[in-house]
Amino acid sequence: LPSLAGFVVGHAGLYQALAMFAVAYFIIGMTVLSVCAIATNGALDAGGAYYMISRALGPEFGGSIGIMFFLANVCGSALYVLGLVEAVVDSFGIPPGQEAGTGVHVLPQSYWYELLYGTVLLALCLLVCLVGASIYAKATFLIFLIVAVVLGTILVSFFTTRPLKVPILLPHLNGTEIDNGFFTGFSLNTLRDNLGGGYEVDYTTGQMMSFSSVFAVMFNGCTGIMAGSNMSGDLKRPSYSIPRGTISAVLFTYLVYNLLAFFMCATCNRILLQKDYGFLRDISIFPPLVTVGIYAATLSAAMSNLIGASRILYALARDDLFGRALALAKKTSASGNPVMAVILSWLVVQVVLFSGKLNTIASVVTTFFLLVYATVNLACLALEWASAPNFRPTFRYFTWHTCLLGIAGCCVMMFLISPVSASASLGFLLLLLLALHYLSPSSTWGYISQALIFHQVRKYLLMLDVRKDHVKFWRPQMLLMVQNPRGSARLIDFVNDLKKSGLYVLGHVELQDLDMLPSDPLQPQQDSWLSLVDKLNVKAFVSLTLAPSVRHGVRQLLFTSGLGGMRPNTLVLGFYDDEAPQDGLARHPAFTSAREEVPLGFPPLRAPTTPKLLSAREYVGIVADALKMLRNVLLARQLESLDKAWELRWAASPPPTIHVWPVNLLRPDSARYADTCSLFLLQMACVLNMARAWRRACLRLFLCVEAGTMPHAQEEKLHQLLKDLRIQAQIQLVPWDAVTRLHWQTCRGPPGGPVEEEEGVVNFPTNTTQVSDEYVCAANKLVLEQSPVPAVRFLYLPRPPADTSLYPLYLHQLELLTRGLGPTVLVHGVSAVTSTQL
Repeated sequence: LPSLAGFVVGHAGLYQALAMFAVAYFIIGMTVLSVCAIATNGALDAGGAYYMISRALGPEFGGSIGIMFFLANVCGSALYVLGLVEAVVDSFGIPPGQEAGTGVHVLPQSYWYELLYGTVLLALCLLVCLVGASIYAKATFLIFLIVAVVLGTILVSFFTTRPLKVPILLPHLNGTEIDNGFFTGFSLNTLRDNLGGGYEVDYTTGQMMSFSSVFAVMFNGCTGIMAGSNMSGDLKRPSYSIPRGTISAVLFTYLVYNLLAFFMCATCNRILLQKDYGFLRDISIFPPLVTVGIYAATLSAAMSNLIGASRILYALARDDLFGRALALAKKTSASGNPVMAVILSWLVVQVVLFSGKLNTIASVVTTFFLLVYATVNLACLALEWASAPNFRPTFRYFTWHTCLLGIAGCCVMMFLISPVSASASLGFLLLLLLALHYLSPSSTWGYISQALIFHQVRKYLLMLDVRKDHVKFWRPQMLLMVQNPRGSARLIDFVNDLKKSGLYVLGHVELQDLDMLPSDPLQPQQDSWLSLVDKLNVKAFVSLTLAPSVRHGVRQLLFTSGLGGMRPNTLVLGFYDDEAPQDGLARHPAFTSAREEVPLGFPPLRAPTTPKLLSAREYVGIVADALKMLRNVLLARQLESLDKAWELRWAASPPPTIHVWPVNLLRPDSARYADTCSLFLLQMACVLNMARAWRRACLRLFLCVEAGTMPHAQEEKLHQLLKDLRIQAQIQLVPWDAVTRLHWQTCRGPPGGPVEEEEGVVNFPTNTTQVSDEYVCAANKLVLEQSPVPAVRFLYLPRPPADTSLYPLYLHQLELLTRGLGPTVLVHGVSAVTSTQL
């Protein structure tokens, strides 16, 4: 403490020194509050700050900051060893320019000799750390007593030592030169001379000092606040000891630094402070004790950083974030001391010692520590903002403001000290984050990101007011009913393209009675469905329900799925036919890798001879229920035969097409292109075309015309409609007199008879009985003959008849209409979804 205070005051002066201490301890104080809050919120294990950050922010942040904190402690240990070597050489080294030493000055001075001295001192630290935390604690307590006694004698010396002149030997090009420093005792003139800054060249490194470089060296003397938290795995009651010990240390050292700074400025001239960092020996009432105190304090700091680095490395290895790379560091002694982590940390410190002078690595160490402190504050801030009920620290003297101030202070000082080191540190942190995100295994620690997302989503969902909905901002919100994902993989992927950034829910109905079961059978299935969503890479939620019938289950999901303004407005069903289901998951690219297996949580597909879970009447009833609840309905047929990768390949020539038939083919006497359902069908086709995978596809709109109805006028009107709706599509005229003639022959009505325009007539209850199979087959052939063969077709889905006895006939007509068409989507819309306004 005294030597560091002399260095700071000598270059910065009293005012700037006090400002440095204030800034440093402000940052440290804010960080200490965050450390205390996290430390008192649950059981702590080995790793200190790493353990706090990783359990709060997740493995990516925790692992990357853990590595940087490890490096900070390693470099800090090397820094203190180099500082101790400097003090030893200053006391016992042969003066520059002399070949042989005299008296106690017997140690040769050179780079390699100083490296040797550092290696010996580091080996002493290694021996203490290898014995274990207990001997380290005893050694540090003894050192604390020695330092306290030394500090007391120094404070007394300021008052008792008489003014004296201190000769200083300085290295020079031609040998050495002697300068004189003065200890004046308490003097107002001396104090006045030392108030301002006077940065000079540091005589140990030859580098010009500045505010940032002095602050970097000074801040390293304050980083010991994390020593207690680094030993969290060795403390009996870390939640009790860390807050009390850390806060006491911060207050004590801050007081001592300020007191020493004032005393030195009032008693020592600038030359003595700048040119002789060991001047306290010359003014002390017992000089050898000062030397012992400096050595003991520096050795203690070196050991503290070394054992802290080993505990962080051990915690990283035990969490398996880096796999086999740190497997060796897991090994411990019989007493639980991580000896291999200590040895590995010692080796890295030994490598850092080759850097030479301590000021060379001071800025790097400071940057690393500031980054760690900022992340500790970030962890506490995230826990506070997440408002999780289980975040109940017994230490309450903090707020999110203190966390934010700590983060801001750390970031500002990082770039003030060394913009290059700060930028490099952040880049290194980003690389570690990305590597751990993609390579590290998942953890069960809990992710603060999930808590923060929940907090924000809840807030924005409450702000999403359904009363403020407007057609301009309409988007499809899909509920896709899936019986077994094994037979619906491509349909799930297709609907994902249709959702256009809207809500997408995969619904499933389990036909069981909860009264007859010991527990909920849906909970074990949830993980299989979520894994399916991840593997298929679709942005969907999963909603499962129990019901006595499929129809009741779909009703439940339509009523309850979603939240607030995010509720399904469109129901998607697979088509009801007699085709045998095919296992699409087995052929899906996400599951064809040798390393992947098809999820075993889903049962095998239904055999062709096995009866279905719902009848044709119930299936049509589901469609009718959805329309009554004002939900749009999509029926998808043969979507499992759609090979999207092949159909939409870049080499495809001509480009793939999407055929759109916006006319009710089952009611030719009411064919219109501008009703709600037709416009919804156009919108869905356009939405599909806007998806990234489908952008190369061309929309082709088919206009069914009859002789004598001015087809070009109809085409021009449709062109104008598409222009107003900003939909890019080709229009193709399709004569269908031969098809409609079959309908009129069956109905025995005149082709030129009146056509009602009301929506109710379009869905006239007896309309189903008026359409013959011959007509429907002819309409199917008309659709099928249009070339080229499209990737998918969109057809108009008429409303089911009001008479439930006609449901099977209605479904039969739909089956005839879509037979052999390939991937086809039948669409019925009940809500206005298009807008021509800004």
